[in-house]
Amino acid sequence: MFGFGYLMVPIYDVFCDLTGLNGKTGVASEAQAARLASDDTRTVRVEFMGNRNQNAPLAFAPAVKQMQAHPGRRYQVAYHARNENNAVLVGQAVPSVSPPAAAAHFDKIECFCFDRQPFAAFESRELPLTFIIDPDLPRDIETVTLSYTFFDVTEPHSHDSKTASNL
Repeated sequence: MFGFGYLMVPIYDVFCDLTGLNGKTGVASEAQAARLASDDTRTVRVEFMGNRNQNAPLAFAPAVKQMQAHPGRRYQVAYHARNENNAVLVGQAVPSVSPPAAAAHFDKIECFCFDRQPFAAFESRELPLTFIIDPDLPRDIETVTLSYTFFDVTEPHSHDSKTASNL
């Protein structure tokens, strides 16, 4: 059962890449983002959601629920996470964008979802996200929802009194 749960994140990523399902976001470098011109005549409402897998002993939520964004402009927001367990936890966040047509135009420059996140027992921290919406986002899309699901991917022998720095 653990092996299945542990493999869910990479299997999910491959499945979404192959099928195009679940609105997987893109990735942009700082240089790519800098080349985009900001469309200050247009705003897009960006909504942020945070979920956790039912087995993850973690509190997880966006710092802001929504914002107005100009396509082509770089933005930084954060999510808050707290390990609610008295043992080390390693988490992995999986993003999803809706509507699906917006996913190809929502690019993350920096994201906590790029790496696994180790947490010491009861540790809290802010997880940064830097993104840009491509100005080519279809004009009929006025609202984009970014949702993350946080999974516990801790290996069984890591659930002891070690600190996250020992991982």
